[in-house]
Amino acid sequence: MVATEAGYARITWYPAGKARLVLALGHGAGGGIEARDLQALAGALPAHGVTVALVEQPWRVAGKKVAPAPKTLDAGWRGVWPVLTRPGLPVVSGGRSAGARVACRTAAELGAHAVLALSFPLHPPGRPEKSRAEELLGAGVPTLVVQGGNDPFGKPAEFPAGAFALVEVDRGDHGFAVPKRAEITQERALEILTGAVREWVATLG
Repeated sequence: MVATEAGYARITWYPAGKARLVLALGHGAGGGIEARDLQALAGALPAHGVTVALVEQPWRVAGKKVAPAPKTLDAGWRGVWPVLTRPGLPVVSGGRSAGARVACRTAAELGAHAVLALSFPLHPPGRPEKSRAEELLGAGVPTLVVQGGNDPFGKPAEFPAGAFALVEVDRGDHGFAVPKRAEITQERALEILTGAVREWVATLG
């Protein structure tokens, strides 16, 4: 448990034996660290030298149902950052959906080594004119976006050109779930996600 300006946050660690960096991941506005993509990364990456830290925002720890305003989410993330950097390793700031936005908005300020944006909510469903591309483009550090091919918050083809890499999980929705009759299985979808992140992390100096 970590005290922040927004209340108590919680960090769950998945340590690597010989870690070379920490990947900190925040959750979205509609769920917690039980999300399938966060759990898949926590299970896969420690074997490849990456300590994973899953961060629960104070509103989730307090049992609330609705996420607070972005500035409050950012305050919670800033509050846990000193603990995330305590192992003395470079920290990749990341998260899914709202957590990805937080990571992008605070990366330069906090000195993040890079940003991992899972299911970045480029716009509200059906509202492409309400673009949040500036947050992504303003991260200021190496950035990887992993996006479902059927994500209503922004399909891969909708993303602007910019200084970030983008990997598509075919047929995946905002939670990387794939249809039961899709050519790709759920297990394979998560393998694509974890494999892409593993390969990208290996390129970070």
